[in-house]
Amino acid sequence: MKLNLLFLFIPLIMSCNAQNTIPLWPEGNIPNYVDGGEKEVSERDGIIRISKVQKPHIEVYLPSKQNATGEGVVIFPGGGYQILAYDWEGTDIAKYFNAKGIAAFVVKYRLPDDASSKVGHWSPFLDARRAMRIVRYHAAEYNIETDKIGVMGFSAGGHLAATLSVHFDHHLDSVNDSIAMVSARPDFSILVYPVISMQDEYTHGGSKQSLLGAEPEAEWVDFFSNELQVNNNTPPCILIHASDDQAVPVQNSLAYYEALIKQGLLAELHVYPKGGHGFSLATNDAHLRTWIDRVMEWTLFITKQD
Repeated sequence: MKLNLLFLFIPLIMSCNAQNTIPLWPEGNIPNYVDGGEKEVSERDGIIRISKVQKPHIEVYLPSKQNATGEGVVIFPGGGYQILAYDWEGTDIAKYFNAKGIAAFVVKYRLPDDASSKVGHWSPFLDARRAMRIVRYHAAEYNIETDKIGVMGFSAGGHLAATLSVHFDHHLDSVNDSIAMVSARPDFSILVYPVISMQDEYTHGGSKQSLLGAEPEAEWVDFFSNELQVNNNTPPCILIHASDDQAVPVQNSLAYYEALIKQGLLAELHVYPKGGHGFSLATNDAHLRTWIDRVMEWTLFITKQD
């Protein structure tokens, strides 16, 4: 009898721990999508790596109502626009934000070089913009304020967050519904060892090729070089990078920071002497792991501005 009761409670326990997952698009109405016969792949080798995303979604992480600060952050994991480092730069980060009272939303976005994308470079952007709109549309339900919702991205996910920050109002046909009427502008951005530029001088070659192809047109190289696209409506930003990053040179963050400052925008930059690339929370490095504390302090500061 006790064993039977235990089995009855297991589903209840699992449902309490499970996060709410919301599709980004109505069933059968995903923009820029074609059935290419691919199947989504999820592999675990130390971290969860997701590729060939077919049904993009948001995974919702909420703090208790009593601890909620009213802030929210939409998170884009990195992976060179080839995979998503889903827990390493996604769900692990979301849980940390929850511990600080901040709602977090991890986006499983489509990747540009999949057979399911009609025009590869638009799929991540469309999903990112839709994710921001969905979170703002449901802000009251999530106990967050509509003017305290930011984006956060790591590596190629940082490029996606920066792209949304500079191109949030770019005209691009999508699903025409009530969510599409909501602003997609982030209120702030958090960019961690981000790819910023598509210029050959200091881009990340793998991310550039995955997003734009082997021989991209100059128009799209400039469009997705986010340091060239900053304007006076770009949201404030904090950037985190390591000087010894051999994959995505620190010049990416420096260039974006300089562009923000030239526009008179609020910006903060932390460059650590060591850390390389892809350090996530850097829990085993006593100095580098403080980056998340700087982000938390900055987020509180920036959301208190008029």
